[in-house]
Amino acid sequence: MKTIFVHGSGQRSNSWDKVLSEIEYKNECLTPDLRDILKGKSATYKNLYGAFKSYCDQFEEKINIVGLSLGGILALEYTLENPEKVQKLMLVATPHKVPKLVFTIQNIVLRFLPSSLFKDMAFNKKDTLALGKSMKDLNFTNRVSKLKNETCVVCGQKDKTNLKSAYYLKEHIKNAKLIIVEGAGHVLNEEVPEKVAGVINGFFE
Repeated sequence: MKTIFVHGSGQRSNSWDKVLSEIEYKNECLTPDLRDILKGKSATYKNLYGAFKSYCDQFEEKINIVGLSLGGILALEYTLENPEKVQKLMLVATPHKVPKLVFTIQNIVLRFLPSSLFKDMAFNKKDTLALGKSMKDLNFTNRVSKLKNETCVVCGQKDKTNLKSAYYLKEHIKNAKLIIVEGAGHVLNEEVPEKVAGVINGFFE
């Protein structure tokens, strides 16, 4: 069974490399790059989700999905809309609703950063700002309780922005387990890849 690893907005697909080096079944792992699957379309959440859905729909058999942050949001929505396609779901540092105040402040800060700082991120400065604007009203609060797929929610202890969401997802998803990684922040796949790989190996064994 294929396992799809979906990176965050500040990353590229290679952000999973250290995690995958510790995965027991790495030959079945796929790491799509969000910039690439958009195929030149404008970077709005609607377009990005449509591209991600098309990517996942190409597999006839069921898939597992591991998503971090933006990748987790995409994975969550896909599983909600296509529960029969997903065997297991892992949500890493994933909000159940977009924190508007945090997003607003983040977008203000991003506007003043030089474009060169975005070269290793999923999208350039213009697209990053456009994507953030298109996501400000995303909210899965009234939908996550409908999720029946086996789910693992993972969050860093220091990721204060998403910690409340992690507990919310655990409480409202019937088949969810929660793992809090002590001493870790938001980008768990880069900060503590060995720990993330250990959680993945246990959950998807």
